[in-house]
Amino acid sequence: MVLTIYGFAPTAGTRRITLICKELNIPYEFVVVDLAAGEHKTPAYLEKQPFGQVPAIDDGGFKLYESRAIGRYLAAKAGSPLLPNSDPKKLAEFEVAASIEYSNFDPFASKIAYEKVFKPVQGLATDEAVVAECLAALTAKLEIYEVILGKQKYLAGDKITLADFFHLPYGSILVQVGFDVFSTPNLKRWWNDISSRPSWQAVKDSA
Repeated sequence: MVLTIYGFAPTAGTRRITLICKELNIPYEFVVVDLAAGEHKTPAYLEKQPFGQVPAIDDGGFKLYESRAIGRYLAAKAGSPLLPNSDPKKLAEFEVAASIEYSNFDPFASKIAYEKVFKPVQGLATDEAVVAECLAALTAKLEIYEVILGKQKYLAGDKITLADFFHLPYGSILVQVGFDVFSTPNLKRWWNDISSRPSWQAVKDSA
């Protein structure tokens, strides 16, 4: 059976998963979850994702949610080096990189995206003080990225992994709203590399 993805294309988590499917050449059926209509809070959808968030998947009866967990599952099932689980040391390096994204990038980038993109869509005013605070914090974190990426091609070493891909949805929003956060030499080289991949180009505007 074809993998079924339940999601809403503009959301970062949804694009995180469709990106990985494109990168791994995994065919999928995309089922839109209408967030505006509250479909993500219906009993039927809560059976798939008890927190009422997107995305969720159904892989031949195996149901899973949380985009990063789904990404790991898909890469492991495909035997892809995007998740280097055959080598304990490489896997540990990957988990460090994945933790960096989750702890040092996402908390700030996601808040900026919410303030600059998602609040206006809901008719709410952007809190520029929150944006400034998060941008300052993120900029400091990215200075450390610059050092790391001066020693290796990607965050987990010299081969691309899921940890790099996980940055793309929110990173692209930062660029779209005018924040040139990837401007230093190593960051720019890394960002241009991952954001130009055909898999991201295929899903960056849709799922």
